[in-house]
Amino acid sequence: MHPTAAPKRDLVLAAGKAGRARKVRAGPEAGRAGRGGPAADNVAPAGRAARAVAHRPSDSPSTPSRSTPTPTANSTARSSRRSPRRSTSDGAAGLAAAVLVVLVVLVVNGPSGRHGPSDADSRRGMAAAGGRRMLASMSHTVAESLPARPAEAHALAVARNLPGSRIVCTTTGRAQAAHALAVERPDASVAAWFLDLHPCEAARASWNPPPPNLRATCAADMPAGSYDLAVVPLAKDGETELTREILQQAFVNLAIGGRLVAAIDNPHDKWLREQLAETGETVRVRPEAGGNAASKKARPQTIAYIVEKTREPAKVRDFSCEVVFRDRDRLLTARTRPGVFAHRRIDPAARHLLNAVDVAAETRVLDIGCGSGCVALGIAAREPSVRVHAFDSAARAVECTRWGADHNGLANLTVALEAEGHVPEPGTWDLALANPPYYSDFRLAELFVESARLALAPGGTLLVVTKQPTWYLEHLPQMWTNVAREEVKGYHLIEAIRPG
Repeated sequence: MHPTAAPKRDLVLAAGKAGRARKVRAGPEAGRAGRGGPAADNVAPAGRAARAVAHRPSDSPSTPSRSTPTPTANSTARSSRRSPRRSTSDGAAGLAAAVLVVLVVLVVNGPSGRHGPSDADSRRGMAAAGGRRMLASMSHTVAESLPARPAEAHALAVARNLPGSRIVCTTTGRAQAAHALAVERPDASVAAWFLDLHPCEAARASWNPPPPNLRATCAADMPAGSYDLAVVPLAKDGETELTREILQQAFVNLAIGGRLVAAIDNPHDKWLREQLAETGETVRVRPEAGGNAASKKARPQTIAYIVEKTREPAKVRDFSCEVVFRDRDRLLTARTRPGVFAHRRIDPAARHLLNAVDVAAETRVLDIGCGSGCVALGIAAREPSVRVHAFDSAARAVECTRWGADHNGLANLTVALEAEGHVPEPGTWDLALANPPYYSDFRLAELFVESARLALAPGGTLLVVTKQPTWYLEHLPQMWTNVAREEVKGYHLIEAIRPG
């Protein structure tokens, strides 16, 4: 039977209230009940008795997986699943990243595109190690050859004519402007600021050798400093609030007399100029010189501005937001920021994940791509003996989830900044929850799924929420058993079991 035609199997032990998602139960008793199905059934048939899933028996010793997660290329979405349209991402490398991921999959999985459930973990581990070495080498080659995007190239051209020995740069790619300024000004100190670990690591890989005066930082906020030059290239389709906050941070961190150079890939821009004018300083315009260098008749692609700081701003806006939500009988507070999924609200998909899960005592749960942390907070708050580990490649997502854990007093929730899917004690977790992004042609979804496979114990459960189930129903049966789906209010809950 073709996976997409598979009938939907209940994900529950018993039906709940009308309209509510059915439950996936995780815990020691659920694990004991969930091992009896035949391993050959990759897609659950209709009418199969509902069963509890996820989690090895707590009285059975577990062996951590010997295989290691497949490294990721510079995929700018993932970002994290929770980070929509980052202005600091490198979309120009999307095709190259796709090629790298496909090559690593071929190295890890062989010509057939997969290993069967019976393949040895040692074989997967050796292949994954080889894939990492190949990916690292190829990532470096591709990164070196990438030119700066138009807005960043324009900002760099303007910045080259301005003084400055303490410099901070954002990027729409691989920090090409920061690297160029560091090379041209060996006595200057240059910081390249990233909000996501994927492009940060890709940029570092492209610096061979890295200039000693250049540092790349992945952090929720711009590295504090008294800069005399800030270079901020922007994308016209970037997130509005995030762009405003980046501009504010750049201006606040300038020394008096320092200059902000901002460029955008919209030669007819008015919006960015208005944002810069709100500083109260004079905004000088620097049109693109001569359009495209290959043709004097080419239309300009970008526009740049210079703002010199003469006084401190009268007001600094706080763009963060606290979101209060209820999970069962407890009110919880999450913090969100621009660039974090989902800002100023709890995402409906997160609600569906929370409604679909029951956890027993001592369950070990992963939240892959945690975003603002609402799912991790809800699960951790239900039972103090449950251990929850959340991770994301977006620095702001990690900051927000840590804030939520501290604010709600959840000592059983740990958080990590992670771009390759590594988790503590791989091969021992019982339940992995994920809401992968829809962009990148499911390359990020594939990375989320592979991270879960390496992290879960045999018999552990992956639960994904999505509006686009076809890819999962087509691909999960290749490496997982008992794949099933449940539709809830336009979303699809996809459940799969890691084979033993």
